[in-house]
Amino acid sequence: MSELDEAWELAIAEAERRARDTGRGDIADYLTLRASNDLARRSGVDWLTMVFMGIAGEANRAGAGVIIERQDTHRFNVGSSTMVGTKLVFRFGLRALTIEAGWPRMPRDGFVRGNGLACGRIDHFGIKKNNEELLLVKQHDAAPQWVVIDEDTKTRSPLIEARVRLHVRKFLGQI
Repeated sequence: MSELDEAWELAIAEAERRARDTGRGDIADYLTLRASNDLARRSGVDWLTMVFMGIAGEANRAGAGVIIERQDTHRFNVGSSTMVGTKLVFRFGLRALTIEAGWPRMPRDGFVRGNGLACGRIDHFGIKKNNEELLLVKQHDAAPQWVVIDEDTKTRSPLIEARVRLHVRKFLGQI
């Protein structure tokens, strides 16, 4: 968690306390929900980056030589909204695999469409057919889950570790 995220969390907690102290339960409830959603978003982005980093690390231990770059507080557009989050770039020769994941932080950033908590994308440089758009969605009585959005069929399918492994294998030219 960055210092900015920590400061934001403290500011939200203080605003929630002040709202409760002044009898504004509606505002306090909103801030509690926001804090809960932000935790789910952060956990979802962390899971996505950790899975990709872990699989790339396995490939490196097997001798692949993947160069890994990470950028936090990365901004990227999804439609007309701006997401703020993490960007991973894996490089292998001329190949590049980019993973972006985040959510709008300010009202001017817009919102996440499709009833999602966060957005993401997997981009294979120069191989558009391998790219995927992601959405972090709430599950009933379960942890949030990343799903892959198929724009042609308007369907969603879970992003599981096996699918991430497939992306890394495609990136390495093993498929």
